[in-house]
Amino acid sequence: MSSKLILYGVYMSPPVRAVLLTLKALELDYEFKEINVAAGEHLQPEYLQKNPQHTMPLLEDDGKCIWDSHAIIAYLVRKYAKDDSLYPKDFYERAVVDQRLHFENGVLFTACIRQLVAVVFHGTPTKEVVAERIKAINEAYETLEKFFGDHEYFAGNKLTIADFSIVSSVSSLAPISPVDVSKTPKLAAWFERMKELPYYEEVSAVGIQAIVERIQAKLADLN
Repeated sequence: MSSKLILYGVYMSPPVRAVLLTLKALELDYEFKEINVAAGEHLQPEYLQKNPQHTMPLLEDDGKCIWDSHAIIAYLVRKYAKDDSLYPKDFYERAVVDQRLHFENGVLFTACIRQLVAVVFHGTPTKEVVAERIKAINEAYETLEKFFGDHEYFAGNKLTIADFSIVSSVSSLAPISPVDVSKTPKLAAWFERMKELPYYEEVSAVGIQAIVERIQAKLADLN
């Protein structure tokens, strides 16, 4: 393979981990460049030239740059996968995957994770405000439960990039509001199934542990 894949990001970021899961599933060689956000590396001119939005993840493929995890993971499958199982070519099947990706972006990540980060890390969290965010997370879980129908994965009975995207967000929300098997049994079973992927722990352990530690430290005074 002539292309050199370089992924920029931080392990704590759910979108970054979604891309890492996809890279691992496709068994692609890549270089991971961890961005020092505290030092403002994502705001440096060389990074802004590659990604004017200064977001993460950013994928560089032979000098061509793509940002937004959903765009990246779809690109990786279309270009490098041996088949289309992770992102089907069939119009309807692909539409289902796309819908799940949009839900992850608009609800799980934007409405749940970003709001949670704003409250816990950048605001002054109170029990009432945190409870409100937990309610929103649980409502999102209930919606996810309905997506399964009789299937094992979010877009059918096969693993797709929708699962990679969603599990990266769910695993980040679970330290605040664990997935309850009595309320969302299909979601809970899927979550355990995703954890059994041979590359899941490698990708997720460091980032999720960092999230847990930061959340616990921030919420300690509320107990």
